[in-house]
Amino acid sequence: MSETDLHEISKPMTEEQIRRITVGPTPKQMSGKVDLVDYDPAWPVLFTRENERIKSALGSKALSIEHVGSTSVPGFPAKPIIDILLVVESSADEKSYLPALEAAGYVLRIREPDWHEHRMFKGPDTNINLHVFSKGDDEIERMLIFRDWLRENPTDRDFYLRTKRELAQKDWNFVQNYADAKSKVVESIIARARSSRQNRTVT
Repeated sequence: MSETDLHEISKPMTEEQIRRITVGPTPKQMSGKVDLVDYDPAWPVLFTRENERIKSALGSKALSIEHVGSTSVPGFPAKPIIDILLVVESSADEKSYLPALEAAGYVLRIREPDWHEHRMFKGPDTNINLHVFSKGDDEIERMLIFRDWLRENPTDRDFYLRTKRELAQKDWNFVQNYADAKSKVVESIIARARSSRQNRTVT
């Protein structure tokens, strides 16, 4: 399961579950607090660089590339990791995109056949989480509506930030456990965002 804020789960993942989906070395245990930093105007610049590198590697196979997660929200404190959403025709068809990404320096770290066929890569020289999903997958819409709502709604943005700061002060074994703990708040924000969109459509 990825470290993205948008994972819909009911309880934190166990170490055994994390090991099962991890490709390569198991993530190091934190045994401590999560480091949130002030917004860095370099974050969108770093995304732009990765965007161009991914496009160069995949060409037309990259159907969409989006900056998502907390670093994509201007002025918002976050873990200094750039979350990127990559949409391909089929994320399960690794041979169609994995060799090209590996040749560009990306490293596959997460493989989740049972959760949206999600794949996650780390970057060659920047701390990123590159999340790969198939065209039309429901998680794509969830990630984008969450990002867009935080960008435009200061009330929920502040609510989410308070949640992040409170949870960041707790001790966690893995960063994934911290992400899992935010799931109920994330779900409530996405629900409000969808309701707002529906009301706009009706009016």
